[in-house]
Parts: sequence; structure tokens; C-alpha cells
Amino acid sequence: MAAPAQNPTATSSQKGIYLMLGAAFFFSLTSAISKWLGRDFHIVQLVFFRNIVGVVFVVTSIWRRPVRQQGGKLGLLIFRGVVGTLSLYMLFYAIQTLGLGRASTYQYTYPIFLALLSWLLIGETLNSREWAAIFVGFTGILFVFRPDLSISLRDNALGLGNALLTAISYLSIRQLGVVYDSRAIILSFMLSGIVMPIISMLVGTYYPMENLDFLIGTFTWPTHISQWLGFLALGLTALMGQRMLTQSFTFDKAGRVAAIGYSNILFSVLIGFFMGEAIPSFSMFAGMLLIVGGGVMVSLAKRKPAMAADPE
Repeated sequence: MAAPAQNPTATSSQKGIYLMLGAAFFFSLTSAISKWLGRDFHIVQLVFFRNIVGVVFVVTSIWRRPVRQQGGKLGLLIFRGVVGTLSLYMLFYAIQTLGLGRASTYQYTYPIFLALLSWLLIGETLNSREWAAIFVGFTGILFVFRPDLSISLRDNALGLGNALLTAISYLSIRQLGVVYDSRAIILSFMLSGIVMPIISMLVGTYYPMENLDFLIGTFTWPTHISQWLGFLALGLTALMGQRMLTQSFTFDKAGRVAAIGYSNILFSVLIGFFMGEAIPSFSMFAGMLLIVGGGVMVSLAKRKPAMAADPE
């Protein structure tokens, strides 16, 4: 008896979901590795090594297949790189101060900010579902944003700052994607993520500033092979996550695939638990659900493809 024919649409949809799950897992691994390395190294050094590894692969890709693009928006390209790098500073800092679960939750509020900024800055029309999603998302933020004696208001604000800068970065990508090859946009971010940490570490060496510890740091040479391997893994897991995420959007509807990306929060909470972090409180868990709900509502309401939750 002949086997029943598979539905190609269903198979394609499953591939998209599996790829996005893989991307979310690799991104959560990147965060976990940064938390582990952050015990011995400053976050600006983590940003530096993360991008050193990635830029090798992007340059190799461009060398094999040169970019073809119109260009003409160099200032915006540089702006995107700077903002993306600052966003990564804040993400790695939030992971160290807030923990994997809370930092990941804040990171995934970026679709809420993106929808709101699109309305404020470029005049996009928001429908009732999107306004409801923004309300749900910000309600979730209020549940998670509960500073206590162990977590400062400043650290929570920097965690949210990562999401805000990510949203601003993606607004610029919308404009850049029309005239630049996507690899050129990613390369601008990675080059910024190399140059800016070098400046941060030079300033931190000669002019340390404790009140800007999320921005200014020092360089420390790795002394163990495990640390060098950790820096390599930091870049490779981020690269794998970005690649799988990009592929996932070619197999299924953007909104549905983007919704699966919120599994990153679950992975981060679980990995954080195995790394010694506490289980989220009821208030934080409720906030997580509201933020995920608001983000999914935005993703499903948008007609255009959603963007990655990685600063690239």
C-alpha cells in the first residue's frame, strides 16, 4: 500500500518552526555563555570577541559572493551599527545584573517598542489589535519591572534600554534594507561591535568610570583554554542562531515563526535555573506571559516579516 503523500505546506511550516526553535536555543546559549564569561571578563570584552568571530564568516561570505547594492545611506548605516552595539552592551550587562530569565524577558519586549516607535516616528497606522498588544505588553513590563533591594531601578532600566535600542535599530534596518545587501548591514554592526569595545577598553584602562560600568571596561587576557573556547563558542552560537533564524522565515509565515521565537525566554529561564538562578516569582511569571502575549499579538498582526531578536 502506497504511503500517503505529505503535505508540502505542512512540511515547510514544520521546518520553519524547528529552525526558529533552534535559533532561540542557540541565542539562549549565547546569553548563558556570556553570563559564564562575565564572571571573569568585562561585558565590553564579550561584545568584542562575539563580533570578532562573526565578522570572519561575514567577510568570507562577501569575498565568495561580492555584494551588489545601491548604497547611499552611509550615515544611517553607521548609526545602525552604533545603536546595535549599544543594545548588545546593555543585553550582556542585563544578563550579569538581572539574570538570564529577566534579561531575556526584557529583550523580547522589542516588538512592543517597535510598533509604538513605528507609529510615533514614521507614521505607521496601528490597528486595534496592535494597540491592544502594546497595552498588554506594557502591563507585563510593569509586572516584571519591580525593583527591590537586590535589583536596582538602574539595572531594570538598562534591561529595557536594550529592547528600546533594538527597536530603533530595526527601524533603521527597514530603510537600509532597500539599498544595502543584508550582509553589508550585518558587517557594519559587527565592525562597530569591534571598534566601540576597543574604545571602551582604552578609556576604561586610563579613565575608569564606575557609573558607566555598562559602557566602559578593561581588557583581561584569557588564561585558560576553556576561556578561549568560551569566547569562540560565544561567537559561533550567535552566528548559528542568526543563520537559523534567517532561514526560518523562508519556510513559514513571518508572524507564526516570530511567535515561536519567544521560546528563547523559556530556554533562558531553564538554563538560568541550572546555572543557579532562582525560579521566577509569580509576579514575574505573570509579566512574562503578558509580554509574550503582547509580542505574539504584534507579530501576528503585522503583514511585513518580523525582525530577529538578535541585535544583528
